[in-house]
Amino acid sequence: MTTDPVRGKTLRWSYEDGPTAGTTFEHDFGEDGRVQYRMVDGADTSGGNGSMKNERPKYVVAPINDDVFAISYLAPSGFTLTSVLDAETGSVVSFASNEKSLVVQHGTFEVREPASQR
Repeated sequence: MTTDPVRGKTLRWSYEDGPTAGTTFEHDFGEDGRVQYRMVDGADTSGGNGSMKNERPKYVVAPINDDVFAISYLAPSGFTLTSVLDAETGSVVSFASNEKSLVVQHGTFEVREPASQR
């Protein structure tokens, strides 16, 4: 079992429910243990118009078994995103929280070619 199955990879996930239903996000997980992310489509409420955020928070990964792992990071906006991904089924469940709210979202994900190789 790999301790960090996302290091150096780009993952794209889309939510089917919750406040960002119909939205796709792309996450570049760096070799340095930091993540950069952007909204690919959907209603961009952050004003980021789909470009990569300059934010690069540190992320942590906890493998559960060979196919399932959890990823979490605290964005400078104050939101923590914790996502459980199942590589066998391509499903993702995410919990987004801050001091005022907690939401759960379900969707799918795929591994993409890293941005540095596109």
